[in-house]
Amino acid sequence: MADLTSTNSTANAASDQTRSEAGTRFAPRGVPVITGINRIGILALYMKEVRRFLKVQTQTVWAPAVTTLLFLVIFTVALGREGREVLGVPFASFVAPGLIVMGMMQNAFANSSFSLLSGKMQGTIIDLLMPPLSSGELMAGIIAAAMTRAIAVGCAVALAMALWPGVTLHVAHGWAIVWFGLMGAALLALLGLATSIWAEKFDHNAAITNFIIAPLSLLSGTFYVIDNLAPTFQAVSRANPFFYVISGFRYGFLGESDIGSDADVVVAAVGIGVLNIALAIGVFALLRSGWKLKS
Repeated sequence: MADLTSTNSTANAASDQTRSEAGTRFAPRGVPVITGINRIGILALYMKEVRRFLKVQTQTVWAPAVTTLLFLVIFTVALGREGREVLGVPFASFVAPGLIVMGMMQNAFANSSFSLLSGKMQGTIIDLLMPPLSSGELMAGIIAAAMTRAIAVGCAVALAMALWPGVTLHVAHGWAIVWFGLMGAALLALLGLATSIWAEKFDHNAAITNFIIAPLSLLSGTFYVIDNLAPTFQAVSRANPFFYVISGFRYGFLGESDIGSDADVVVAAVGIGVLNIALAIGVFALLRSGWKLKS
């Protein structure tokens, strides 16, 4: 009996020692283990989103390149005859940069607007809400993936247009190409994420695409300079942030823009950055509130 008691005491002591050692390796219950930025979680979410659109890259990357090239062909044939020049360059070279960044923006919106909406429709939204990711980290992963798709589409479209007869793409201001391209992609990615939070079915997403994104893209000076418009419509165009993205991106290739002088282009670049910051704060607040995401 004494031996049994001694054995139990030894076992209990060993168990207490194990718990004590475990306490040094694991945080107590309720104390967060991950502190700071969850870089591994953001990277995992980013890779998930990137792999999702790469699995169907024929539809998500190359199809937009073909569609955009068809825009170039149609408008060049219709409006670019007889050596027509705009801003001192052939019409095809004028249109090409606008089409490139327009394709980038539309695909950034398509990618981020699908992320949360697909989870809500398929009942898998819990897979995005349960992991140890803060609202900012969740937003960062989705926005980064959408911008990656935009860059991939932009490169594909630029390659197709560079090989097209009559199109010349020369880099005049590299900073403008990078800045306006990234800011345009971020702008539409943020709008897409906000749409994904708000939408309850794919029809809602399609409504935003058809009645807001498409008109703002096509009426932003992609195919014309706004100096040809009446003063009222010029004022409307200058209230459209898409106009500054497309004209600023075109300025990077042509060195000329209907925004105005070089100083005006810099002001537009700062304005787009400020707009993105404000929009990011709004989207972050929506995610953090759990509106239409958490029941």
